[in-house]
Amino acid sequence: MNVKIEPTWKEALENEFSKEYFEQLTAFVKDEYKRGAVYPAPKNIFRAFDLCPFDKVEVVIIGQDPYHGPGQANGLCFAVGEGIPLPPSLQNIYKEIASDMGDRAQSEEVLRSAGRSGDLSRWAEQGVLLLNATLTVRAHSAGSHQNKGWEEFTDAVIKALSDKREHLVFMLWGNYAKAKGAHIDRTKHLVLEAAHPSPFSAHSGFFGCKHFSRANDYLIAHNKRSIDWI
Repeated sequence: MNVKIEPTWKEALENEFSKEYFEQLTAFVKDEYKRGAVYPAPKNIFRAFDLCPFDKVEVVIIGQDPYHGPGQANGLCFAVGEGIPLPPSLQNIYKEIASDMGDRAQSEEVLRSAGRSGDLSRWAEQGVLLLNATLTVRAHSAGSHQNKGWEEFTDAVIKALSDKREHLVFMLWGNYAKAKGAHIDRTKHLVLEAAHPSPFSAHSGFFGCKHFSRANDYLIAHNKRSIDWI
């Protein structure tokens, strides 16, 4: 099957694209787009991979499924399209970065910038794979494309990174993401776990987790470049 995805990812995942589950998944997704609104736009389904080649990945952040409102999903987990108001989870992510990475003046600047843009492509281009466990969703129907094959595919993505790369940072927020951590070799990668950044759970362990500074400390300790989160 000829899947339009960044070449290094196509090579790393080539065995997946010929499997029966992926063929069934592809047929399902194509039919869903014909039936009505599905997010993100077809060209953005593999945007997280296209912006962050396999050999450039340094940090992996795992989400659940895309936002299901008009204009929100842009192919990167937790991110939204340019000019779209920030969802609560992304607001909390910015707040934690502000608290973790800088003094009061810097924190205020982060929050001002958060008000301008929720597109996280600047992270992806630095080596942050913003991976949703499910890559598509029916409009206004959260979780509607779960258990159709995407989870098997993204498990393979995580396992390929774990097996073929070294000294990556995986950020797992919430129980759904933590379950994906079963495919990570923790003897060769850093796995950071915390509560989900949604308003329902952020105060139960996401705020104060300091994942962003901890990730940079780990990358620097392994002779890699830190991520400019701000």
